[in-house]
Amino acid sequence: MYDAIIIGGGPAGLQAALTLGRMHRRTLLLDSGDYRNGTVRHAHNLLTNDGRDPAELRRIGRDEVAAYPDVEIRDAAASAVVRDDAALTVSVGAERLRAHAVILATGVVDQLPAIPGLDEQWGDRVASCPFCHGHEFAGRPVAIVNGSDHAAALGRMLAPVTSEVHLVDPASVVRVDGTADGLALARTDDSVLEVAGAFVAPTWRSRAGFLGGLGVELQESGAVRTDPFGRTSVENVYAVGDLAHPDHLPGPMFSLAAALASGQLAAVAVVQSLVMD
Repeated sequence: MYDAIIIGGGPAGLQAALTLGRMHRRTLLLDSGDYRNGTVRHAHNLLTNDGRDPAELRRIGRDEVAAYPDVEIRDAAASAVVRDDAALTVSVGAERLRAHAVILATGVVDQLPAIPGLDEQWGDRVASCPFCHGHEFAGRPVAIVNGSDHAAALGRMLAPVTSEVHLVDPASVVRVDGTADGLALARTDDSVLEVAGAFVAPTWRSRAGFLGGLGVELQESGAVRTDPFGRTSVENVYAVGDLAHPDHLPGPMFSLAAALASGQLAAVAVVQSLVMD
């Protein structure tokens, strides 16, 4: 029986594993190999690692975690999590693994507007977060392909960074193509808007398909409701990273730094729970 099983090998899950390993708690980290920033080549706004490839961040993180003998890492996905009176059971293929606590760090999957060519540019010249990708377009024009009320606010955020901000309704864009130094947005009026990059507002869904069966409470945002330490409505089940929406925040915090912090706090709460039990 494990003290904790962590489902997800991104920054939140790796940080939780590191913290538990340092406290000599028997821990299993399950890494499916699917990551939200899998198409991103440079991660930004992360102190001491600004601009590093996210894949390299994960590799370094796994190497650091592997140095702790109480942590086991498996390249595998969980298919179900069930709680009974004694413990939690995680299904991995035909195996049924038992744990005192489970930390959900699966992240989410982005669903982009249905514009041809957009997927190919996602994570490079097309992004969603101005804090993570805005500076890379400094002094050049950008487009905000977003029909929501947030588009104007995002434009004001980017105004000091870029040379020009174009607010574009997604319905008016028929195709996005890469150019030598940016993007070309073909529009329904036969015009072409050339910009350095574009920002979109993807919808997203949980990567953990078993949430409904587990019965954790969700926020209106669709993310898992947690307290500041990642505790969910199900005893000894924690949610961290992009999947989690703490009560004290207006929404899930989609950033590497926030993911790391949430993973550490949940691991601390797991250790406290083990001591109290």
